[in-house]
Amino acid sequence: MQFDLFNLDGRSALVTGGSRGLGKAMARGFAEAGADVMICSRKEDELQAAVAEISEGLDTKVCYKVCDMSKREDVDALAAAALEEFGTVDILVNNAGVNKPQPIDEIDDDDWDWQVEINLTSIMRLTRKLTPAMKAQKWGRVIHISSVLGVGSKPARNAYSATKSALVGLAKASALDLGPFGVTVNCIGPGPFLTDMPLSLLNEEQQNEFAETTALKRWGQPRELAGPALLLASDAGAYITGEILLVDGGAFARAL
Repeated sequence: MQFDLFNLDGRSALVTGGSRGLGKAMARGFAEAGADVMICSRKEDELQAAVAEISEGLDTKVCYKVCDMSKREDVDALAAAALEEFGTVDILVNNAGVNKPQPIDEIDDDDWDWQVEINLTSIMRLTRKLTPAMKAQKWGRVIHISSVLGVGSKPARNAYSATKSALVGLAKASALDLGPFGVTVNCIGPGPFLTDMPLSLLNEEQQNEFAETTALKRWGQPRELAGPALLLASDAGAYITGEILLVDGGAFARAL
């Protein structure tokens, strides 16, 4: 029998921000590969609809937990619920994030704190809660969803770029902490994907400009992030850790 490096049968995954966009696409990819999946977001109606989509035609367990990642007690409750549901969360995808563009001389303290809390602190907190069980079983996958704006930036993306860049540093340090226990930690840096966040911030001209920066001359579809996530979540990516994988349609292939 051929060994399937991408098989997630018997594994469990938690995907934050999993009710739509990239999170939902990755959750569906994991479920198709055989994993049981929990997703979370702030809106229960969106979660219920997403669970139906993610589980359609599959036998794997898909469940949800309402969670506001800006509230530390919610993050702790999410970790507890996932551990109660699965025993061990084998795959953690820290996908939830926010972006409120402000030039450096116009940054509002509350907006800064809100973005840092969701994009960075909640990720540290959730990872801290779930990795002890991964260490104990000598297997685990942690994937932070960073961004191409974590390695480059655009005007007014100060808080967003700062937090997404910080995730890369966090992943590298955590990879060293957890590597001896068979746990990998990586980042994915998506480029322009057709999701609610960038489309709500960019007008049509700006959207076309983004597409032109890529080698493929188009925006990515959320489904196109499922494969890279599956690579890092499965045995296929067992020797990849402390890295950022840019999934940007070739945007960073361009020198100028």
